Amino acid sequence: MELEVVEHKQRVVKPKWLRVKLPTGEDYKQVRKVVDEHKLHTICESGNCPNMGECWGAGTATFMILGNICTRSCGFCAVETGRPGAVDFYEPGRVARSVKLMGVKHCVITSVDRDDLKDGGSEIWAQTVRAIRYQSPQTTLETLIPDFMGKWENLRNIIDVAPEIVSHNLETVRRLTKQVRIQAKYDRSLEVLRRLKKGGIKTKSGVMLGLGETEGEVVETMEDLRSVETDILTLGQYLQPTRKHLPVSEFITPEKFAEYKEIGLKLGFRYVESGPLVRSSYHAEKHLF
Repeated sequence: MELEVVEHKQRVVKPKWLRVKLPTGEDYKQVRKVVDEHKLHTICESGNCPNMGECWGAGTATFMILGNICTRSCGFCAVETGRPGAVDFYEPGRVARSVKLMGVKHCVITSVDRDDLKDGGSEIWAQTVRAIRYQSPQTTLETLIPDFMGKWENLRNIIDVAPEIVSHNLETVRRLTKQVRIQAKYDRSLEVLRRLKKGGIKTKSGVMLGLGETEGEVVETMEDLRSVETDILTLGQYLQPTRKHLPVSEFITPEKFAEYKEIGLKLGFRYVESGPLVRSSYHAEKHLF
């Protein structure tokens, strides 16, 4: 497909396969009503996720904890960078209440990076998991965690509460990591996943495509993830959130995403979500197997 390039805006026009329908359905409307009435907060809304209607309809929602200011400045992420506020020790209880009110069947928790904290925020992570299990014992959990700067005693806090799935995103290929993730390290992320698996956890990772990676690098990244026995892989299209962020180098076709899915399954991933609109928590409830 020939893409129209708009030089003065330094962006590429989105292809038709990235267009999404407005959320509909009775299940979605019911969750929407509860969220509005109780003024609940989800990353689904604040991140303008294209899959919000589908996920809410399936009983899945994603919450972000530990504030909305990140200590890192990744080139792809629209979350504000700066000095975060104080830790809110009542947050685990509030998140758990939201999960119960929304009737969430499968809950995904993510967070900003809190490199300013000695424990990296891992204790709040653990308390949030415990609080949700106390109020909604039938709800399954996935935690999308940071790397905790390689301080493995903090990672242990996550392993000890044993969410059904723990996800840590590699985000991009090795060559582009310094540019895309800046403060993160490719091998450190692989070590996070390796230690989680050693701790008996079902693991998951996500990679964005369209940042300038080659097909060979994508396959190499999948092989690296399998070398640490990662169970689940998500592959999605990178979309530039603002002009200050890294530009889209290429829009990957649905056919190429399908090809990568087949490669991933042959490499041994137990589940692969691969498509232009796929995000980390897309179809998360199906990854429990």
